Amino acid sequence: METRKFEAAEKKRSGKCNCAQSVICTYCDKAGIDEQTALNIGNSFAAGMGNMEGTCGALVGAGVVLGLVNKDRSKSVKEMREIISKFQERNGAIQCKLLKGLENGNMLRECPDCVADACEFLEEAINE
Repeated sequence: METRKFEAAEKKRSGKCNCAQSVICTYCDKAGIDEQTALNIGNSFAAGMGNMEGTCGALVGAGVVLGLVNKDRSKSVKEMREIISKFQERNGAIQCKLLKGLENGNMLRECPDCVADACEFLEEAINE
């Protein structure tokens, strides 16, 4: 599959989608859902699961897609651990507030880039 990470990042950059929605909508065909359902699933995962304190929405979106594609709990959990590990290694955090530098003013990664990273690692998992 040709990468869709740039398409997903642009969805976030355009302001049409939150981070989770950007990932879920980009792969809704792979997940077996329509775009409106994808948007609805991702509604509450904006701003680090709704409050900037939690896990990056792009990772949440990747987890949703992974579960829908795999339809296998243990495989999805294993692959999600790998996605999180790679994301943490590249970006230095998985929490929205840390990625955005809300506590210390040191932004680690902008949202569209987080979306692209989550998609890159998701694609590696679902293309194996």
